[in-house]
Formats: sequence, structure tokens, C-alpha cells
Amino acid sequence: MSKALNLPNILALFRIALAPLMLWFFVDRNNPIFSSWHPSWFDYFAGLIFVIASVTDFFDGFIARNWNQMTKLGGILDPLADKMLVLAGFLGLMVIDRASAWAVFLILSREFFITGLRVVAVSEGKDVASTMAGKIKTVVQMIAIGFLTMNWPFATEFLWLAVILTIYSGYEYTRDYFKY
Repeated sequence: MSKALNLPNILALFRIALAPLMLWFFVDRNNPIFSSWHPSWFDYFAGLIFVIASVTDFFDGFIARNWNQMTKLGGILDPLADKMLVLAGFLGLMVIDRASAWAVFLILSREFFITGLRVVAVSEGKDVASTMAGKIKTVVQMIAIGFLTMNWPFATEFLWLAVILTIYSGYEYTRDYFKY
């Protein structure tokens, strides 16, 4: 058990815990305990949580690969943490009307479909390694969430670029699955 709870897996668990906290700052803005807060504070706290989670995403992968701490548990926790963070970000942004419901639907539908496809592939002994398109998709999704959270210029353009890359990388995964 102690081998499974290595630093990369602890960082992934921490990221899992941060996802609902970030969502809370998006969706619970009318809570009376926040009555004295300026509306921008919610964006700043959600953004800070998102940055912390994104940094831990980088470090858990870096440490796992470079310190030879890759585990089966980590292979489950890392993508789960990524999906939970993306889910919390895009759903929260949709609730506060900064993200298109259609964009969120397309992104999340692809994420759920490919996650299911990866489970099937693993059960069949097929390789489910991330593709370069999948990695670029994740980076652009994270940029889109960050820009939308902070309400910066070009946020919507990054969101739709993320949709296009998300659909394309989903196509690649599906094509590769049926190729083998």
C-alpha cells in the first residue's frame, strides 16, 4: 500500500480534492458567508486553485516518470484528476455563463467516450498511451479554462479551439483503437 501512495499519487489525490473546491467558487457565489466579497474574488480564488492543480498535474507526471514511481493506481488517478478538473472548470464556467453549453457538452462527451474506450482497450490488452494531439488538447483546455475563469480577452476563441482539438484527438483515439 505504501508503494501505491507515492508522491505522484498523493499529488493526483490532492488535485482530485481541488476540483470540487474550484467548482464551489464558481457556483456558490451567492452564499451568505461571501456577502462581503467582491465578485472578482471568486474568479481569483478559482483561478488560484486551478493554477495549483495544473502545477501538481505537471509535477505528478514528471516525478512519476523521472523517479520511476509509475503505478497502476497512478494510471487511474492521474487521468481521473484531469477529468475532474476539466469537468469542474467547464461546468462551473457554464453555470456563471462564461462557457457555451454546446462547447461544454462536446468536450465532456468526448472525455467520457474516450475514457470508456480506454477502459475497454486496457481490458483487451491494447496500448492506451496519450497521443500528442491528446496532450495538446489538454493544454489548450487548461488555457481556455484559465482565460474563461479570469474573463480575459480571447477566452471564447480558446474555448472553441479546445473543442476542435478535443474532437480531433477523440477521432485519433477512436481510429487507433479500431486500427489494432
